[in-house]
Amino acid sequence: MFLPACPVPALGRRCPGMSLARRALRALRLRVLGPEKELVGTDQFGNKYYRVPRHETRAGQIISERRFVEAVNREAYQYQMGDFPTEWEAWIRKKRKDPPTIEEILKNETYREEMKQKIKDVSERDKLLQAKEYKEGLVAEPGHTQVKGHASAPYYGKHEPSEDPTSTANTFQPGSWMPPASGSSQKK
Repeated sequence: MFLPACPVPALGRRCPGMSLARRALRALRLRVLGPEKELVGTDQFGNKYYRVPRHETRAGQIISERRFVEAVNREAYQYQMGDFPTEWEAWIRKKRKDPPTIEEILKNETYREEMKQKIKDVSERDKLLQAKEYKEGLVAEPGHTQVKGHASAPYYGKHEPSEDPTSTANTFQPGSWMPPASGSSQKK
């Protein structure tokens, strides 16, 4: 059953043109089911954005406004980054008061594409300048460090452990401690 919208029936005020029975049914529906969701807008991907206005429950609790989206891809595993425009996401998260317009979304998308192109151009120019500086000898090329092993490895630099520590100018090999053989223990 369709009931016409009235701006403030929950507050007990009368709506012109509504019969007493319709007002009673609307008030009952609002108390039991809460207010209806309102379609606020649709984005270029087909996602629909809704809001449920602030309302009071049967127990007198005030529920603040809710905003949500009915996505084209209803399965969570189908979502990908960029499925929802940034402006609509900001509206859902209540970072902005008014929902975005399609003109605003398209303007911001154009701006983002221009910025991506500028970043790409600057990056390419920087690579060319860096290559030129390396070639002219103005900047030293980064050195490549070759790591042969790690100090916490049990056999650092050697294939077999030694009981005595060894050292040369560039390397240090710690010795390994071996418990005495079981036959060498003396019984007292």
